[in-house]
This record gives sequence, C-alpha cells and structure tokens, in this order.
Amino acid sequence: MYNRETIIQLAKEHDVRFVRLQFTDMLGTVKNVEIPVENLNRALDNDIMFDGSSIKGFVRIDEADMYLYPDLNTWLVLEWEKAPIGKVARLICDVYKSDRTPYEGDPRYILKRNINELKKLGFEKFNVGVEPEFFLFKLDASGKPTMEFSDLGGYFDLSPIDGSEDVRRDIVLELQKMGFEMEVSHHEVAFGQHEINFHFDNALEACDNIQTFKVLVKNVARRHGYHATFMPKPVQGINGSGMHSNLSISDKEGKNVFYDENALNGLSEVALQFIAGIMKHAQNFGLVCNPIVNSYKRLVPGYEAPVYIAWSDSNRSTMIRIPAARGKGQRIEVRSVDPSANPYLAMAVMLASGLDGIKNQMTALNPLKKNLFKMSESERRRLGIKNLPESLKEAIDFFEKSELMKETLGNELFEKLIEAKTREWDEYKMRITAYELEKYLPII
Repeated sequence: MYNRETIIQLAKEHDVRFVRLQFTDMLGTVKNVEIPVENLNRALDNDIMFDGSSIKGFVRIDEADMYLYPDLNTWLVLEWEKAPIGKVARLICDVYKSDRTPYEGDPRYILKRNINELKKLGFEKFNVGVEPEFFLFKLDASGKPTMEFSDLGGYFDLSPIDGSEDVRRDIVLELQKMGFEMEVSHHEVAFGQHEINFHFDNALEACDNIQTFKVLVKNVARRHGYHATFMPKPVQGINGSGMHSNLSISDKEGKNVFYDENALNGLSEVALQFIAGIMKHAQNFGLVCNPIVNSYKRLVPGYEAPVYIAWSDSNRSTMIRIPAARGKGQRIEVRSVDPSANPYLAMAVMLASGLDGIKNQMTALNPLKKNLFKMSESERRRLGIKNLPESLKEAIDFFEKSELMKETLGNELFEKLIEAKTREWDEYKMRITAYELEKYLPII
C-alpha cells in the first residue's frame, strides 16, 4: 500500500521527471495527462483538471471540467519508457466532476460500484485472471504495420519456428520488473499469435493490469520492429484473438465460494447460480465483451471461439468452461470475451450478470459433453442452447433491451455506448468491401 509520502520519496529515489495521470475512456482506450514531477503534489491533492468533453463517452462541452483523482496504489515507474532525462511514472486515476463527485460514466467507477453490490450480498472479492491474445506483424520501412506475420510458429512452438520468442520474453521481463506475477507465456495457434497470462487478482487491479499490459506489449513490440494488435480477427481463415476471463468470488475469510468438495466438478451452488446468470445475460452483454464490428468475425464456427451459450467442464466448444483446478483455484472461464473490450466494463457486466443469477437462485442448464459445432440446429434448440450475437447490430439490439445492462452501466454510459456503436455499425454498413468488388464487379 502506498501513501503520499512514500510516492514522493520513490519519485526522488527513481529520478522520476514526469508522471502520467492515466484513465480509460468508454471504448477502453488508455488516456493520460502528463505532468512534470514538480506538479506531483498538486496531483496528489486531486487538483489536476482536464477537458472531459474531448474524451469518447464523457461529458458535454458545457460541463467539460473534470478532475483526476489518483489511486495511490497504482504508482508505477514505467521501466520500458526511455526518457532522455530521468524516468516516467504513472498513476491510474478515477474521474470526478467539477462538483467533486465521482463521474458516473467513468468505467473504473462503474466496476467499483458493481463490486460494492457484491459486498452487499456478503461476499468480499471478485477475482479475475485473464488470458489476452495478440498478433505481431512486421513494420515496413516507414514504421507502418504490414500484414506480414512476425513468425510462422504454431501452438507451443519453440525457436527457431517461433521467431518471436525474444519479444515475448522481453515483455515478460518488463512486466516482472514492475511487480507483475506472471503465469505462462507461449505461442498461440495462428502464425504470429501469442498469449501471456498473469496471476489472478481482485477485479479492479486485474483491469488496471490489463490496461498496463496492452500499452507495454505495443511499446516492446515496436522496439523489436513489430506492431502488436489486440484486434480480435485481423486475418481471415485463421484463429482470432480472445481474452478468456477466469472468474471466482471469495468471502470475507478468503474462502473461494465457487468451490464445494462434495459437488460435481467441485462447483458450489453459488457457482452454478453465477453460471446461470452469465448464460441468461450473455446475449445482452455481447456489446460490451465483443464491442467492435470485427469481434463478430471471430465468433464463428471452426476457429475455437465460442458461438453457442452453454457450459462444460472440458468441452472447448462451449462459451463457459470449468478449468481443472479445484479448491482455492476453482473458477469459471468465460471464453467469449475478446481483447478489444474495455476490461472495466466487461468485468462489471459479467459480475452483474452472475450476481443476478445468485440473487434469483437461477438454475443453469446441464453441462454439455458433445461438440456443439457438430450438433444440428434443431438439436441445439431442443436442448435450449442459444446463439451469441452474430453481428454488432444484433449485439446492439440485445443490449438496448436489457434493463440489467442499463442498471449496471448507468443511464449515461448506457445511452452513449448505444449511440457510439450504432454510428460504428452505420459506417460499416456503407463501406464497399474488397469481397464485394471481387465477387460482383466482374459479373454484374
């Protein structure tokens, strides 16, 4: 735990010259206001302002002035930043309005508010572990991304086939310097595709870490002459990138309430109710967990991404899987989430959905052993298995009708997200694609 005096002392010890006050906009983009270290005291007094009307999903121009309130526990010296003189540090901030009240549309605030709902039910922690995947592409001579893969490796390959091993290792070393507890890193299924997993944490810290991770990966990749992208499906015909999210809940004694040693798969009644809530609202939260047009190019049969709303202990064709770990490590893995999602909002909507299942003592469908991709549509319908949204437009329609999503995100962000994503879909609809030109231009 950091306090004001510790941060000021650490800034001196590490020769910090600039401090980035970071926050996240509605779409999940990391933003920052950079200050010279001489203004650190002002920042710690919550006295640094910015223009909120210029940020996606934030306030209107007539209520633009907003304050940044640093979370002292997020103090971090950014070791990968190569400043000419001194070092750069960061503090992740909560966003407050000009009247010094929390801004209801701040994604970090929304997650905090939903964690408080968890505590009202007598639980203590929402634990999150993510498995973000990304692609590395070569840069051209002018530093722009190409579509040329960084390597031609496959799942768990070694060097020299995995030509990006050094990049991945460099990313892990930089993360470790900053205190991240790393789990595993490896080459993924597709050419140029990689996965790096870090340790379970409480949801807020996990989301802060995801945002830091994304920025670091892009910086280290560029240092090696590559472009890192978290786009869900950058290349047709190969696997896309997911961000499988492992979720569990702890009580005030630190006990994992998802575990019951006497139950099938070790899953407690609370865990089954949480799964039922996730499944009930999966279509509704698709817009948050799969927020861009490209997200739905990943959620198609044949590439290991889920398409159908079901759960199983080992069946990877389902949306929810139960990993083998038991006891403290008991968890559920939601496999539909992709890395273009705003992590704070994604975790908030999944938590709210699961808690709805607990509050209303919902019953989950039976776990499925069969490969869902080999079932007929009529068989899936008979079993009560629904599809995830198949397009951004379908995701908007489900989201717009959901009272739980409105309650979870708050009226302001709920409406702004619909507005922004409807605009994105309309832009996409009007685009003439290479597919259309190749298919129709020669023959029509």
